Order: sequence, then C-alpha cells, then structure tokens
Amino acid sequence: MKKQVPLGEMTPEQFLRDYWQKKPLLIRNAIPDFEPLLSADELAGLACEQDVESRLIRFDAQGDTWTLDKGPFDESHFANLPQRCWTLLVQAVDHWLPEATELVDKFNFIPNWRVDDLMISYAVDGGGVGPHYDNYDVFLLQAEGTRRWEIGGICDEHSPRREDAPVMILPQWEAEQSFELNPGDMLYLPPQVAHNGVAIGDGCVTYSIGFRAPAHNEILRSFSDFIGEQLGREQRYADADLTLQDNPGQISAAALSRVADILASYLGNREQLASWFGQYMTEPKYPELVEEGEQLEESDIAEALAEGCSIRRAEGSRFAYIDRDADSVLLFADGQQHEAEGEAAALARHICRERGLDAAQVPTQSSTALSLLKTLLQNGCCYLTEG
Repeated sequence: MKKQVPLGEMTPEQFLRDYWQKKPLLIRNAIPDFEPLLSADELAGLACEQDVESRLIRFDAQGDTWTLDKGPFDESHFANLPQRCWTLLVQAVDHWLPEATELVDKFNFIPNWRVDDLMISYAVDGGGVGPHYDNYDVFLLQAEGTRRWEIGGICDEHSPRREDAPVMILPQWEAEQSFELNPGDMLYLPPQVAHNGVAIGDGCVTYSIGFRAPAHNEILRSFSDFIGEQLGREQRYADADLTLQDNPGQISAAALSRVADILASYLGNREQLASWFGQYMTEPKYPELVEEGEQLEESDIAEALAEGCSIRRAEGSRFAYIDRDADSVLLFADGQQHEAEGEAAALARHICRERGLDAAQVPTQSSTALSLLKTLLQNGCCYLTEG
C-alpha cells in the first residue's frame, strides 16, 4: 500500500522537484482530520520541565516592545500572562513524545538525518514571534485554532533588523502574500523566506517541523577538528623541492600549491569524509541529556523478542547509514559509528527506515545483528518495549 505523505494531492517527487528549497507552498488539508498530539495544559507542563527547551514571547502593541522569557517555567508564570499577544514555544517535542516522532516520520521523503525537531507553539489572540526569517526549511502544520501567515521576500544576514528586540524581528514589515490556516492545513517555507504568523483568536497551536542546514563555517570547523584529532605532530609541511628565491619574504605560488595539496589530500579521502559526515549529522541535539541504556546480553535480547517485545529507536536519537558495498554499511547513531556486515547491515538499513522492529524483522539467529542491537541498546539509542 502506498505510504501517505502530508502533501495533499502532490507526490513527493513533485514537491522535491518544484518546491523544496525553491519556493513556498500552501497545502490545504495536508493531514485530514488531524488530531492534536497533546493538550495546551500538557504542553505547558512540558515547558515546566528542567530538561525541556522552551520560550515565552510577548508583544506589547502599545509600547511596541518585545519580551522573551526562557524556561523552565513555574505554573504560576502562566497565570500572570496578559490576555493577548503572547506565545509559548516548546522545542524538540519529538524527543519526549512517541506520537510526535511518528508525526515527524511522515516527512521522511526528506532524509531523516536532515531533521532537526518538532517545535510546538501555543498562542492567544494576536500572539506570534514577529516578522522574521529562518536559515532552514520548515513545515508549519496548523493543529488547533487559526493562524494568519504572511510571507515576504528573501532575507539574509545583511537585512535590517530591530536591535531593541530580544528575538530577531524584521522592521517595516510588508507582506507579499497572506493565508489563514486551519487545523490540518500546512505551509512549507524554504530557507530565508521572510514570514510572520499571527494567531487569530485564542487556542492557536502550530507544529513546526524544522530541518537542519549546517552553515559552511560549521562544516569546515567540524571537519578540520575531526581530521586534526587523528593526526600526529610529525606530519608537517615539507618543501624538499625548494629553490632559491630573489626575495626571502615572498610566499611563492609553489608554497601555496603545497598547502593546497595538503588540504586536498584530506578533502579527497572519501572514507574519512564519510566517517566524519555520518557522525557529524547524527550528533544528538542535546548531548548532555543522553543517558546510558539497557545493559543486556545478546541472549537477553533474543529472549525478549521471542516473548513479544519490540525494539524502538529512542525519541530524539538520530540514525543514518552509508553503504560501503551491497553487503556492508557504516551505521551512525547519535554521533557514533558502527560497522555492520551481512545480516547486521540489513538490520542497520531497516532500523534507519523504520521507527520500531519486532521479532520477525530481527534475525535473532545472527550473532552480528544481535551484537549491533546490544550496542545500540547499551548506548541508549534504542530501547525494548512490550508489544
């Protein structure tokens, strides 16, 4: 049966060809009869948790001022809010709610190593975060209530912004398009498209599925750190072909070529590049929250599966793999690299595609497959669940 994706009548192929990182798209009834994943009280409860990232943004229209508070919040904080123009944003809800991870999985026509998180915002009438732009792709799914989205032009780091606001606000906002979204409707925005969302009435809830787009400076720094940690101090610049120069202060074209060759030798090593990129793109969003998992032996895992348990990827864990050949892969889970061959490789591919595995999908007769699962369970990347 064809897998349903939240694109209305559009196919993933059409979306990727015509819209992804190209232009905005409004999709009416993207998820028909959409049911919210949690209530407003439950969302506020998450914002009170120590380990959950949350923000509260308020706008005073009379004074034209913005206020930002960061969680965790006390319950009393919500009792003292004004009636209008505030919004609560809770980041990475998919790290805490299994149902949220299943919603994010509906967007796996985009590689899952590109996913950042699912943010949920709750706003009262007039609430929003102001006109701004993001440097990543985002799907804005309306869950409850109504929100008016205004879309402007393309912005970048040189675009004007208000220096007196604690969040990035574009001044002198002019909308080029405007849409009202109701539950089940969704708006896709590519990076750097200016937009402004305003709640129409109370009880406006929007789910934002955001995608990671590391900056080039971050990529270069991470890769250079990765390579640098593997090199000893004996590998140095060499110029055995040095010739006499007219001016000893000149850096010659030959010297620059030698340095360029050094850098190219590392950039051209595809095996190193693959190892770094897989680990880099699966690093946990909140590494300080990663906990040790279940300390089980292979026989314990096989027995649990035989008794009807399933294995599930941990909420918030990031998985990806790179094929080495038809029978082996490099599996990356939460920034760690694992080599897998044969049935373990098939298992690695499967667990990157599916959120959970049952006994029928795990080759329990394979010691390499069970060994891989043991490692993933011990590292907290997966966990056993009944049923």
